[in-house]
Amino acid sequence: MKLIKLALVTLSISFALLSRAEDGSRLWLRADADAQAQVSANKKGESIAIAVQELQTQWKGAPVQLNMVGKTRLPNPDAFTITGDSRNGVNISASSEKGLLYGAYHLLRMQETGQLNGELNIAESPSYNLRILNHWDNLDGSIERGYAGQSLWRWEQLPETVSPRYREYARANASIGINGTVLNNVNASPQILKTEMLEKVKVLAGIFRPYGIKVYLSVNFSSPVILDGLKTADPLDKTVQQWWKNKAAEIYRLIPDFGGFLVKANSEGQPGPQDFGRTHAEGANTLADALKPYGGIVMWRAFVYNPSGDDRAKQAYLEFTPLDGQFRDNVIVQVKNGPIDFQPREPFNALFGAMKKTPLMPELQVTQEYLGFSNHLVFLASMWKEFLNSDTYCKGEGSTVAKVTDGTVFPNKLTAIAGVANTGDNTNWCGHHFAQANWYAFGRLAWKHQLTPAEIADEWLRLTFSSDIALVNPVKEMMLSSWETTVSYMMPLGLHHIFAWSHHYGPEPWCAIPGARPDWLPSYYHQADNTGLGFNRTTTGSNAVSQYESPLREILNNPNTCPENLLVWFHHIPWNHTMKNGRSFWEELCYRYDAGVQQVRAFQKIWDRQENRVDAERFCHVQSRLKIQSKDAVWWKDACLLYFQTFSKRPVPYDIERPVNELEELKMIKLHLK
Repeated sequence: MKLIKLALVTLSISFALLSRAEDGSRLWLRADADAQAQVSANKKGESIAIAVQELQTQWKGAPVQLNMVGKTRLPNPDAFTITGDSRNGVNISASSEKGLLYGAYHLLRMQETGQLNGELNIAESPSYNLRILNHWDNLDGSIERGYAGQSLWRWEQLPETVSPRYREYARANASIGINGTVLNNVNASPQILKTEMLEKVKVLAGIFRPYGIKVYLSVNFSSPVILDGLKTADPLDKTVQQWWKNKAAEIYRLIPDFGGFLVKANSEGQPGPQDFGRTHAEGANTLADALKPYGGIVMWRAFVYNPSGDDRAKQAYLEFTPLDGQFRDNVIVQVKNGPIDFQPREPFNALFGAMKKTPLMPELQVTQEYLGFSNHLVFLASMWKEFLNSDTYCKGEGSTVAKVTDGTVFPNKLTAIAGVANTGDNTNWCGHHFAQANWYAFGRLAWKHQLTPAEIADEWLRLTFSSDIALVNPVKEMMLSSWETTVSYMMPLGLHHIFAWSHHYGPEPWCAIPGARPDWLPSYYHQADNTGLGFNRTTTGSNAVSQYESPLREILNNPNTCPENLLVWFHHIPWNHTMKNGRSFWEELCYRYDAGVQQVRAFQKIWDRQENRVDAERFCHVQSRLKIQSKDAVWWKDACLLYFQTFSKRPVPYDIERPVNELEELKMIKLHLK
């Protein structure tokens, strides 16, 4: 009889879970919408109407008053205050409609995460004025480095047909404070600036506007030549300058609050001002002058690496520091977090802190180009926080990347941060349910970079799954350790860019393509030989360390003081080098790879224990992805250790798991990914 009762209880739990199965389409906005709250506002407007509706349908506390106040009352138009008591009455005040909308979402977030406890006295102001998603979406619907289906933007259907997901996208972004979106790939097609395309962009801008989101476009520097047959795209040519002014006027007639241009120039074959003997500053300034009358800005990317005999990690610094102070005041230079290319771990780009007269905006990659695509669970808030907290020493100790870019160290009026989006038209938006956490984390850190990864993970789990601490606590720990785990099974101790030639998913440290550029090959970076492993960027090597301020350059230059997690980024380390824990470098490399494998298996156990706390659809999806990640971790471990062992000639320590693959078989793996 007890067994029958137990079976019935188990069956009832299963049916309950199935009845509330979810597909992830609601993201972190899963609050019940059946409330009937009393909400009033002292002003009217589209954004205020959204704030009122969100509160009326979801707020379960006392009446809420939305107050538009004078601009002098708050430090930023997006800032807000929340005062009062959730049981007796709440006041949300801001100097703009957007501020009131952000305040409404903040109050609802506190409610849904259990943070309301009596008296409210909250004042929030964003760390960065511009908090922007960069979509690497192409006009044919494909997405470069996109792992969640096709583009959200249905250009072939616009402007007549409008997808309901456009508004859902805007709402999700507004709920975490994102206020800008670049709609198209930085490898931009000039066609985006044709009048018929701008009419389509206008529709999206109209949908996003009430949610406080401005639209930006990536532009191709050769657009005047390709679209209208000009003989040149030289930024100092008067006809070219007039072309950009005319195009800006056309855009602003259609979209009065258009944000501006994002530009990738003279990088990876893209056209730019250097094609005409001009500088990045001269190119950026021509576009900036065209946008200036309308309040638009230019985001000019510093991701440049033309063929060179010098260290690729040095090139952005070498090209941009001589131009410091030469950019217009509506230009901001967009700099990837590291000096190479969104690697699993990089030191911060030395440009941060070096350019003291030019505002810089960090560029983070939300999509997991180098971190297992949408198959691997990797919570990126930990990576981004390490980057933002890195000390540049440009104005003495404490001059972190965050303070250098948010206006604290250098009083720049233009402050911004960008994230390369991971969204697509998959039902769950991001391909992996936990990849949604990275979209969420980018928005939250862009709004308030003082937040910790633990705080963000806790919020996201409670909003997305439940507040059951039996789920929140172990899964949060899994999320917080996931980035370090991935670094361990992919590229520990400062290894970087040892991915396969045709994709950035699996390992291929042996890759050799006849005639290929050296800096496109893994051997350029790992430089494995019989003596050791790593890229010598010290004063006896490429001297990249000298791009950093003292005392950091001296710390990095010495293998005994260089952080071990960046050791072979800056040093060619002998296989028998003694690590801080007493192991040889080779042994430590082996143990790091094995630790990564074992940790992913621990993730599987943590998640499997949540089966009765998560709806069946999302539980099975994540469980399946963790199986893939576990297999991939072994692939990475075996491929790298077996290959590097051909140089070290040392055994894999006998107390760790033995390789289960043969090196020659691993070399034959050829993935064909879309």
